Amino acid sequence: MTKHLILTLLLSLTVTLAFSQAHTHQLSSHILDISTGQPAAGVPVRLEKLKEKTGKWIPVEEKITDSQGRIKDFLDYNKTETGVYKLTFLVADYFKQQNTATFYPFIEVVFQIRDKEHYHVPITLSPYGYSTYRGN
Repeated sequence: MTKHLILTLLLSLTVTLAFSQAHTHQLSSHILDISTGQPAAGVPVRLEKLKEKTGKWIPVEEKITDSQGRIKDFLDYNKTETGVYKLTFLVADYFKQQNTATFYPFIEVVFQIRDKEHYHVPITLSPYGYSTYRGN
């Protein structure tokens, strides 16, 4: 291979990797079912924003987890506002499809966006428990 071809391939790979890791949306989420060790696919997740003056939750958008249990595209960076948000993970039907009883028909996670950084709000899930944290 020529030096020029090698440099072109390396540059192409670098640009591809940089582009694939760039976030176009400020919020993402992930559900891992720790009772099976698998991602929880097909779970509806609702995003709402607290209207501070009235104390009411305003719907922002609703999405469904992909085959890897992920939602990568909540809150377009160009439209995001700081404030208090809530993700509601509607897990009842997920467990019903697994023929598994659950204590939690849905899980609400409330958090605050204070800046333009990327926020990742995942949950680890089982029929009788869950945990959440701020990921990256």
